[in-house]
Amino acid sequence: MEWGTVWLTMRLATVVTTILFFVGLPLAYWLAMTRWRWRFLIEAVVALPLVLPPTVLGFYLLLAMGPHGPLGQVANRLFGMRLPFSFTGILIGAVFFNIPFAVRPFAAAFAGMDRTLIEASWCLRVSKFETFRRITLPLCWPGILTGLILTFAHTVGEFGVVLMVGGNIPGVTRTLSISIYDSVQGLDYASAGQTASVLLAFAFIVLCVTQWLGKRGEAT
Repeated sequence: MEWGTVWLTMRLATVVTTILFFVGLPLAYWLAMTRWRWRFLIEAVVALPLVLPPTVLGFYLLLAMGPHGPLGQVANRLFGMRLPFSFTGILIGAVFFNIPFAVRPFAAAFAGMDRTLIEASWCLRVSKFETFRRITLPLCWPGILTGLILTFAHTVGEFGVVLMVGGNIPGVTRTLSISIYDSVQGLDYASAGQTASVLLAFAFIVLCVTQWLGKRGEAT
């Protein structure tokens, strides 16, 4: 087991989950509450990574982050950095690829809550932010936590987008899933099996936790 690779993977998953918590919550709340007739277009864009092959998304992200792409030019001019084959590059790719795993559970939780409680809070002249903090979040926490766990777990196991955008650079872009692929390519099945068994156990625990949280959400 390459502990440097483990640390890089956990770091990537933690940062992606944190970003999608702050970005995904307002987006999911808007999707659950809005009556805009063209909302389905935004929902389709959010769900696109679920059906789009990771290599396709990775290819377009690689073009966007390249020296002639919009993201690459902005990063180069503002920070003097190159996005492809860097930790920042795979971070951006992982955020885009994991949006539906955060936003969809968030939105489902918001859509399933009793809106009369929110309306009652507004009638009592409680601000929208305080209503969200004191009523919406406590009611929807199982769905929100489910989204965060799924996002973290999916980032840990991400392969296609990370490989397309970041390659296989030890200590920079080499994650656990890429480590397994590299070990198999080198016919080191013992190392690949060890890493794969860890990810299998991790995935099983995550699924058990999400199922338990789903039951808690139904009970409340």
